[in-house]
Amino acid sequence: MKSDQIFDGLADKFAANIYGTTKGRLRHQLLCEALEPWLPETPARILEIGGGTGVMAHFLAQHGHNVVLTDASEDVLVHAKELLSDTAGVTIRHARLQDSHDIHRYDMLVCHAVLEWLDNPMEAIAFMAGEMQKGSLLSLSFFNRDALLFGNALYGNFDYIEQGMQVKKKVRLNPHNPLPVQPVIEACEQAGLTVRAKTGIRCFHDYLKDRDMQTSHYEQLLALERTHNQRHPYLWLGKYFHLMLEK
Repeated sequence: MKSDQIFDGLADKFAANIYGTTKGRLRHQLLCEALEPWLPETPARILEIGGGTGVMAHFLAQHGHNVVLTDASEDVLVHAKELLSDTAGVTIRHARLQDSHDIHRYDMLVCHAVLEWLDNPMEAIAFMAGEMQKGSLLSLSFFNRDALLFGNALYGNFDYIEQGMQVKKKVRLNPHNPLPVQPVIEACEQAGLTVRAKTGIRCFHDYLKDRDMQTSHYEQLLALERTHNQRHPYLWLGKYFHLMLEK
């Protein structure tokens, strides 16, 4: 737990880097679309772990749900409080994932882009699954190590791949524990969770040779992602991977 990444001191840069770019905009849009079909028609109790600046909590609250947003970073929660100041139905709580012992009270758990920042992500999966009530849902997304390797191969970063995609000096806004998809699926199933849906997030965006097209052709790119992000083989190439799971 001591080596888990927390964004205190990096909140402004985090907000700009993640949501001030086409990659952040596209990730959020595709995650919302992956999650929306699974949202209950009546107001649900939703716990978001690692909710960051509050963009997903805002989306969920706008759909009429009651959301408790938690994050381990007090600095990041300052942004969340500002964004959600006029949003009804959201409670903000400063807490680590491991502190959430009331998971059983919720109909849905949302944990997006958290696992890759943890020292023991598989233990986190087991913890969440163990705390969930039967019939509840978990929306889980994580940074895809398989896609990271593929992208680096495309750019000829062979030495980096041979080094296990580890660098001596870590960049604090780069996930330090990207995860291969299949072991995550297996860990979820072993913890008593059933996979209901799989979606690749940004299956094409990050591989464009002309990076300017990420902006100039955004709508066409979005349409391409929507068409193929749940189809083989493209979903496995998503820079992030999304699982909808049921206890």
